[in-house]
Amino acid sequence: MKTKYIFASLLLSSFAFTGCEDMDTLPEGNVVTSNQKDEIGKIDPTKVEARVNAIFAQFSLMTPNKGALQLERHNDFGYPSVMLFTDVNGNDVVSDDNGYNWMTGELDYTDRSQTSLECQIVWNDMYAIIYAANNVAKEIDAATSDATEQYFLSQGLGARAFSYWVLAQLFQFNYKGNESKPCVPLITDKNMEAAADNGCPRSTVQDVYTQITTDLTTAVDLLKKAESAGEERKDKRYISLAVAYGLQARVYLSMHEYAQAAIAAGNAIEAAANEGISPAGMTDVNKPTFWTVSEKNWMWGIIVNETDEIVSSGIVNWPSHMGSLNFGYANFSGGLQINKDLYEQIPNTDVRKGWWLGGDLRSANLSASQQAMVTAYGYKAYTQVKFAPYNNVLETSINANDIPLMRVEEMYLIKAEAEAMSGQDGKKTLTDFVTKYRNEKYVVNNSDIQEEVFLQRRIELWGEGLNWFDLMRLNKGVDRRKGGFPNDNMIFNIAPTDPILLWPIPQAEIQANQALSAADQNPTSTTPKPVEDK
Repeated sequence: MKTKYIFASLLLSSFAFTGCEDMDTLPEGNVVTSNQKDEIGKIDPTKVEARVNAIFAQFSLMTPNKGALQLERHNDFGYPSVMLFTDVNGNDVVSDDNGYNWMTGELDYTDRSQTSLECQIVWNDMYAIIYAANNVAKEIDAATSDATEQYFLSQGLGARAFSYWVLAQLFQFNYKGNESKPCVPLITDKNMEAAADNGCPRSTVQDVYTQITTDLTTAVDLLKKAESAGEERKDKRYISLAVAYGLQARVYLSMHEYAQAAIAAGNAIEAAANEGISPAGMTDVNKPTFWTVSEKNWMWGIIVNETDEIVSSGIVNWPSHMGSLNFGYANFSGGLQINKDLYEQIPNTDVRKGWWLGGDLRSANLSASQQAMVTAYGYKAYTQVKFAPYNNVLETSINANDIPLMRVEEMYLIKAEAEAMSGQDGKKTLTDFVTKYRNEKYVVNNSDIQEEVFLQRRIELWGEGLNWFDLMRLNKGVDRRKGGFPNDNMIFNIAPTDPILLWPIPQAEIQANQALSAADQNPTSTTPKPVEDK
């Protein structure tokens, strides 16, 4: 007999829903029942706010899947784990298979087993955000006229839409042409209790995207009303109007709804400017940076505090695996490199060339002390020096870097691609952006603007957990040839329709979800075979 649906049972027992502790006891110390919690949330906005905070707490946690996996994994720290997994699955983030590299499963695609730990981590992390978001949405009337409630509800809907957008692109091929195929179980505040008792089947890609676009349309409307009444986010961990527009732009781009994507990206740029957000200029990015939400180009990010458990762990965090200039796993694994072929396509006049070490093991973007450090650690050619250490302190073990979830530069690139694909002058938008902010001598030589934007996205957004979604929506597949991958057995040329690109539904989910059976699993595929590096 199957147990209750994993979304309501396994997640609840395995995840620490940080931010909700104050809902467990009354000031007098008496225990609060579940029903009483619901009533308190309805009458006390501070309790609803705690639930909103719980949503964004799920993005960054120390080994949140320890209970589900029955062990601690040093690649288990919330959504940044998903970012790393998907980046390493692709072409552009190169690393060596050695004892200090926790992403070996992503390098060789052994993570595509329904019993793999990474498979469970991805599923649990995204549904944990959805669960927390549903807990907010279920408490607020969608027709509320209260500005605070409108703001709170927008956070739940926006975060839920983001999570389903991620899941949709991991567990099924791109939207266009696959609308009727099975995607993931669609659980909202309306059916979450029934799903806990009876399970929930996979919804179609179309149904999942309909929910995503509906949530975002509502979130935008709520944020307009809330912000016009003076209700604004406290910091960049939360979703503002600019971020909601940015999420719309991403989703419409994934759906190949280019005219709508262009409009949403333009709205995001305008709203971001109203929030004081603008692209980073050449003098902002001609040095290691991208470590704090206070940077003017960040629209949305995960805010990390020095006292967070993932920081006190020293090494169980995103900077430990990604960073070259701080202390962490990267010091011993050899760090992460950019695809060699991609690096060689970056002009020397482009300030971003210095985001990685060149073939001479140097970067024009590094200070003397920074260069001395990377030389001392023996980092190989093309190692990233894009991301600065916390507080710009070399070799720091305080890995409290904030994590970028959305930068305004992405909106300019979405706008350029979407305009070009909908009969507008995307070439001008792209040229204006790159020449002003990255390479004043930039000239578009490619007549295929979508392909040129793809190249610019690979460079600009490297290491920020977005490249996989481009590979899927553009039907690119994974081609690592000439990329500088050091292990011959991990050089692949995977066709864009190969089922190995899809994550399987975790076996634990199929066993626990009464509405799923083995027949609902994604098609199986053997791990890819290595090819010659030419």
